[in-house]
Amino acid sequence: MRTREAATAPGLIRAGGFAAPTVSTVAQAAAGVAIAAAEEAGAVIRGGLHGALGISVKDAGGDLVTELDLRAERIILDRIRGAFPGHRVLAEESGVLEGFDDDWTWVVDPLDGTNNIAIGLPVCTVGVALCHRGTPVLGVVHEPVAGHTWSAIRGRGARGPDGRLRCGSAPATGSGPVLAWLQGYPIRRTDPAARALRLTLEAGARRLIQLWSPLLCWIMLSRGDIDGFVGYGAGHIDLPAGTLIAREAGVRIVGFDGAPLTEHITPAGGAIDFVAARPEVLPALARLVESAAGVRVSGLPG
Repeated sequence: MRTREAATAPGLIRAGGFAAPTVSTVAQAAAGVAIAAAEEAGAVIRGGLHGALGISVKDAGGDLVTELDLRAERIILDRIRGAFPGHRVLAEESGVLEGFDDDWTWVVDPLDGTNNIAIGLPVCTVGVALCHRGTPVLGVVHEPVAGHTWSAIRGRGARGPDGRLRCGSAPATGSGPVLAWLQGYPIRRTDPAARALRLTLEAGARRLIQLWSPLLCWIMLSRGDIDGFVGYGAGHIDLPAGTLIAREAGVRIVGFDGAPLTEHITPAGGAIDFVAARPEVLPALARLVESAAGVRVSGLPG
């Protein structure tokens, strides 16, 4: 029996007498679905930013969920399930939704920046990615306030509102790089490594920003707006769409050990530490992160 994806997608190959879509074909077909889903969800988020929000705490770490998160996720899931009913989905609020084709997994963050909008700060994004056997092949990020969308298909580059996306190369300045910082929700404020990392980055940077919307940081890095991005204990939901767009824009990403960060994503995977930057910035930024291991912070509450 042919799946709906195989029956409707163009450019199929033949395997065992059945039509089977190539990875590239599925990614291209999925791009239209993902972009439409993210933009429809974004319109709902944009329309709800100035009204009363139903907000609740969803875990012991204090992470929040709003009515907009849930509405946006329903829109995205309906579109994905309608077009690709056999694919597995990992969604921020719904968790893992199994399918009959485990080769394909969608990763959905319906509202990246919930803690921002909960305090009236309209800084958020929508993220949708498609992975084939754990490797991201499609990434879409939509920014609801401005209505801008960025996307990438593996091996085909990244694109945004102004066309091809490249991280570029900014002129060197004596005042240091502009960096973004991400501390995962499970990491406690009193975590000594997190404190040392943040203080080290602030000491070595012209500016260190924490947007509470990691996907937006990936886009800023991909556009060349910032010089680097460091994450400690990052979760998997934000990574597939953001890292694929960044890599396709020319950004290099390594772990804290300096080795290239694996592109393989697993739903049950643990927290991830990363250093991402333009190629000419990465060596110095990696050394700065490494130097944090020798920093001891004392005198702070907790």
